[in-house]
Amino acid sequence: MEVQAKLRILADAAKYDASCASSGSKRERPAGGVGNTTGIGICHSYTPDGRCVSLLKLLLTNYCIYDCTYCVNRISSDTPRARFTPQEVVSLTIEFYKRNYIEGLFLSSGIIQNVDYTMEQLIEVARTLREEHGFGGYIHLKVAPGASEELIAEAGKWADRLSANIELPQQADLDKLAPAKTHAEIEDTMTDIRTGILTAKDKTTRAGRRPQFAPAGQSTQMIVGATEAPDAAILTKASTLYKGYQLRRVYYSAFSPIPHADPRLPLQSAPLVRENRLYQADWLLRFYGFQVQELTTPESPNLPLDKDPKLAWALRHRAFFPVDVNQASQAALLRVPGLGVRNVQRILRIRRYHTLRLEDLRRLKVPVERAKFFVITADHHPAGLEWESRKVEKKVKPASEQLLLFDAAQSATNGEL
Repeated sequence: MEVQAKLRILADAAKYDASCASSGSKRERPAGGVGNTTGIGICHSYTPDGRCVSLLKLLLTNYCIYDCTYCVNRISSDTPRARFTPQEVVSLTIEFYKRNYIEGLFLSSGIIQNVDYTMEQLIEVARTLREEHGFGGYIHLKVAPGASEELIAEAGKWADRLSANIELPQQADLDKLAPAKTHAEIEDTMTDIRTGILTAKDKTTRAGRRPQFAPAGQSTQMIVGATEAPDAAILTKASTLYKGYQLRRVYYSAFSPIPHADPRLPLQSAPLVRENRLYQADWLLRFYGFQVQELTTPESPNLPLDKDPKLAWALRHRAFFPVDVNQASQAALLRVPGLGVRNVQRILRIRRYHTLRLEDLRRLKVPVERAKFFVITADHHPAGLEWESRKVEKKVKPASEQLLLFDAAQSATNGEL
């Protein structure tokens, strides 16, 4: 099979993996080498549903010995198959880079022969790029859960980021849909990656440099909507992974029906707005001090689709508001809809020298038409608003369902949750 035909098959097969963001790495370009990961070295491009397409994103092969029912590349699938050699991936990466098509590589693979053999093939690509071509660009390698500690250590030596997918939020769902995989094995792999990262930080070479091991950290991905697991279960698992393995990101991928699917899988795609609401909730957990039990409840274990999770929390806790921007703590300000982390930090600095008015918030690019219902300023006191009516909710909700996806993506980008 020609390389061009392989590229069509294996680039398409890689589209289901969302965890391809390239931020967070810093790697020096070798003398005479090509590529870098700093400044303008990584160009980010996003599709309307938020997926990053900035890297050459490939599977080494879509052959796989596993039979995960939600995966189009499962062994029982009749999808067209292809396989690159490591040298073909190296050549594609270098040629695409020289043409300014890409600035890095995201490489995953189906499991061929066994886990360790697959990892050896992936590592060979990264090692060849670094050692033989002096490639200083970004490399993200998928780690096959269950790979040996030695191979994970080798992968971290050449890659900027490593990731092992947790797949589904509950072990019971894996037992039904992917019986060859377990959370225990996947998390053991995450432990090995975390250990490599921490060990590298603690070591210093004779030249006074720290050895690099996956300098951009590790990430993982969960499929949303393939099972009946609610958002509460998804966010609880994500929160546990962040705390236990120091992940940079958990990526959420809305399930899409695949040809000749198992009857236990849903026939409809998960709504993309649900994926975006999970990203917003994830942001609140990591940077805004929220807990999972605050964003979801036993009565409502799923995030509302018609409003972002921070606004939903605010409307459920009306007694908490309004918050005085000139006196409130940082934690309280972070709970105000429309105030992002950056603007809260600016408010805390400014109010030491100047009493804030509503116009000051406008100058800070705060979305005042949303925030004004929840804040007190020197010239604005909304205490008289009819909180028990639905007037506030109607005024701050998005205008139409069509705008929800882009409203969510823009809010996540600007930090204005």
